[in-house]
Parts: sequence; structure tokens; C-alpha cells
Amino acid sequence: MLLAHLLHLRGIDSVVLESRSREEIEATLRAGVLEQGTVDLLNESGVGERMRREGMPHEGVILRFDGQSHRIHLSELTGGRAITVYAQHEVIRDLVKARLDRGGRILFGVKDVSLLDLDTRQPKLRFHDKDGALQELACDYIAGCDGFHGVSRPSIPSRLRREFTRVYPFGWFGILVEAPPATDELIYAYHDRGFALVSTRSPQIQRLYLQCNPNNTAGDWPDDRIWEELHARLAGDDGFRLTEGRIFQKGVIAMRSFVVEPMQYGRLFLAGDAAHIVPPTGAKGLNLAVADVRVLALALSEFYASGRTQLMDRYSETALQRVWRAEHFSWWMTSMLHHFHDESPFHHRLQLSQLRYVTESRAAAAMLAENYVGLPFRDD
Repeated sequence: MLLAHLLHLRGIDSVVLESRSREEIEATLRAGVLEQGTVDLLNESGVGERMRREGMPHEGVILRFDGQSHRIHLSELTGGRAITVYAQHEVIRDLVKARLDRGGRILFGVKDVSLLDLDTRQPKLRFHDKDGALQELACDYIAGCDGFHGVSRPSIPSRLRREFTRVYPFGWFGILVEAPPATDELIYAYHDRGFALVSTRSPQIQRLYLQCNPNNTAGDWPDDRIWEELHARLAGDDGFRLTEGRIFQKGVIAMRSFVVEPMQYGRLFLAGDAAHIVPPTGAKGLNLAVADVRVLALALSEFYASGRTQLMDRYSETALQRVWRAEHFSWWMTSMLHHFHDESPFHHRLQLSQLRYVTESRAAAAMLAENYVGLPFRDD
């Protein structure tokens, strides 16, 4: 949706294919921590009005361990850059509205999409529309923004793509709670019982996570167990305590790192989760997708304005530089904050040493801060 919007602003026509209905995609609740660059791009492209009104800027983030909270002052360490908590489904709603208000085409409810003739000058998309009729769409280029389980990445011949994967031995159990926020900023908590995260969705809603067995289901976590575990992992002698409330959503998030190289083949370009997955610890998933399509929009704009393909030819190389930086940061945050059941007490001491260093050294804190708020975009 963002790519289509950016192309529209440059006078380039596109069609968006979506397998679900508008109601489904706008009703799917998702968390959202937006980097400074993502916020700036949404504002610059004219879809940031509601985000500015309802989003919650955060100038710091809290690391909690040994029963104490330690604030990383993001803005002070990065020259005024920050994050904004604004849910991903709200971003989608804003983009869908902008697209339809401007007469852009979104084909909802399509099924059985296949990609054809990717290595020719006129690739095609074949699919069934929402009424079940077979359709074929010829185009200049195809952007595969269809997620990890989509059809775009497998359309690249297996002999030409290389995939890098790490599956983590734990997941996140996430809940939405009707309760006032316990803190003004996100709390990342390290505990020998496992990781916990406290975030705010709105003045009335909290979003909370705790590390769990990846094979757990919602039924494994009755409300009493959730609160008992969260209180234990966030306990300390500083008086901090969560405010309990009605839990109205539960779910388990798998944890893995994944990258495919290259992110392009013929007239196909991959973006977002179709090309890479990061564990949510670093809050990079949505932001990496935004960075991908920004690069791709600039490349396509250069081609349609001048006929030059230099930026398109380098799309994968350019995007992957940021992808691997985010992959490393997300892996580092995950490794520092989670309890690994197969690790020794030696590893536990290393994690505590790392946490103390990050919270006591300005240089180490600055490294975390600049990666967390997002590195500035590059156009080369």
C-alpha cells in the first residue's frame, strides 16, 4: 500500500492485489513501533495526519533487570530522533483511505495468484478475482509484498536464491489488556524466568508480552498464570507494578530470523516479509518494509523519468545493507534479553554484563539508541 501511494505521488500507475477484504485487513490488530524515518516518510507523503494526532512519541526506552529500571534516552543520544507507537493496522487504514480517495486501484479478495514471465519485458499476474473469474494482468514490474508465506519469493528459481534462517527456541505470548498504562515508555525486562515487554497501545489499552514455549497455545495461559508470570518477571524493590485489567486478546508469536538473497529476479522485486523476517525484539519488521519500498519507489521513479535502471539494478544490494544491519540488531537485542534454556550460568552472567555495559556506557547506549530509532535513510 505504501509503495502504491509513493508511486502515485510520482505519477506512476499501479494495481494492488489483496487476498483479504478491506474489513479483514483493517480489523487485524497488530502492534506498531515506528522509527523516526518511517514517521517522517508518512508525514512527507501526506498520510501522517492521524498518526500525528493519535500516535504516541517516545523519547526513551527502558531496560529492566535485577529489579531496577534503566532508561536509554533515545532523543538525547541521537540528536532528537525518537520512535512513535502507532499500530500497524492504523497505518494500513490510513494508506487504504488515501489510496481509495485518490482513485487508486485495490483488488480485494483475490485468490490463486501466480507470477508469470518474470524474466521478460512484460511479466504477468494471473489470479481469480473476488467473484471467482480468472484474470490476467500484464505490467512492467511486479513488487512482491505478500509476506513470508506468499507466492512471490518461491517464484524466484530455487537455484538463484539463497536463504538464511535462524529459528529461536522460544516465542512471545502477547496479550491486549483494558488497563491504564503502567509506564510512559516501553519496558524490556530481562529475568531468569524469561523476557517480558510492557508497551502501551492507547491511554486505555496495554500491550504486554512474555517469553514462552513456542508450542504454547492461548489455552496454556489462563489469566491468573499470565499475571503471576508478568509480576514475577517485572518485580523489583523500586515499587513498579503492572495494573491488571480485562485481557481481550491472546496469541503466540514465533521467533525467527530470515533473509533471502537476492531480493530481485527479472522484473520481480521482493519487499518486506517476503524477503526478510526479524524477531520482534528490535521493532524492525514494519520499518524494514517501509525502507524497502522507499528504495524501490525511488528506483522506479528514476526509470520512468529517465529510462535509467541503475537504481533498480542495485535495489537488492541497497536494501540488503539495511536488512542485515536490522537483522544483527534484532538478533543482538534478542540474545541479550531472553533466557536460553540450553545455555549455562556462564551465558547468564554474560547477558547481565552486557546489560550493565549498555546502561552504564554512553557509547554503548548510543549504539542501541541509533539502531532502535532507525538509521537515516540513504539514497545511494
